[in-house]
Amino acid sequence: MKYYLTNMSPKVSIIIPAYNVEAYISQAICSALAQTETDLEVIVVDDASEDQTVAVAKAIPDTRVQVIINQQNDGASAARNQAIRVAKGDWLALLDADDWFAPDRLEKLLQVQHVRPNADMIADDVYYIKEYAVSPWSTLLLESKERISGIKKIDPIYFVDKDIPIAGGLYLGLTKPLVKRKFLVENDIEYDESIRLSQDFWFYLNCLVHGANFFFVPQPYYFYRSHNGSLVTIDKSKRLDQFSQAAQVFLQKEIMNGHSDLAQLLAKRLRFIEERIKPYYCVVDQLKNYKWGLAVVGMIKNPCFFVHFLSQAPYILMRRFRDINRNTDPLRRISGTR
Repeated sequence: MKYYLTNMSPKVSIIIPAYNVEAYISQAICSALAQTETDLEVIVVDDASEDQTVAVAKAIPDTRVQVIINQQNDGASAARNQAIRVAKGDWLALLDADDWFAPDRLEKLLQVQHVRPNADMIADDVYYIKEYAVSPWSTLLLESKERISGIKKIDPIYFVDKDIPIAGGLYLGLTKPLVKRKFLVENDIEYDESIRLSQDFWFYLNCLVHGANFFFVPQPYYFYRSHNGSLVTIDKSKRLDQFSQAAQVFLQKEIMNGHSDLAQLLAKRLRFIEERIKPYYCVVDQLKNYKWGLAVVGMIKNPCFFVHFLSQAPYILMRRFRDINRNTDPLRRISGTR
């Protein structure tokens, strides 16, 4: 990968890969342009959309917006790599085209440099919000079992260990950190374009094993929208298949020779997923898709399904109870949603 360093650069380059997101792209771009930190550029890479995504993006009258148009669909990883190659900012801010930033997000995250001047990556908590909702229903941190009150440094072991593939994990792969562009240049790091799901997880982990100083702040400034086609609505069994394939490739990387503890943890996680978690979610996905016969067969073949189901039952019931309360309480809001 070739990067270009220049003396004339904005503080932040906001990178937005886009594919068939005409209903959302305007909000994403406008939230980037509305930042209290104004020294920025916005790079939209349209990955051969078949709708009006390009027209909507180009209609936004701001010279800080650059729209790159691909003639074929190469995936989000390739689109991000394209944007990184032309970005000029000191920091890269990752933004999915169906999500958006709180107005002061960049300003707040950049302030972390004052107390952590060695930071290479700075992430925040993430609001979870359903499509058409007026307020988030929760955050990444609230849904996890972690309790973080201040700025926390994330190391590779913590990053993988807390990304538990069952309810209650702190999925830091869902965050969208600021990344220092100079760090990527010096370590020749890019997205793995062969990975179609959970690309960010492996990109961040690659940064971490190359020595990135990754800091997490417990305040949420990023809005993660769930809708048909978003990551949170994709069958978990498919996501786990992708995780397994990517883990096997990552374990073969030369740099992993110096991270034996991490290699052991990834190998252990891989076995756990293949033997326990994947069979459980295969049944769950079949139940969600009303494939009752296949679900019953899966339960019979994998008795551990019932063990995991019982362990998840309290969490599921709690979620349902909270959803009911939120739907019946019109005064309940999380500030800063729109």
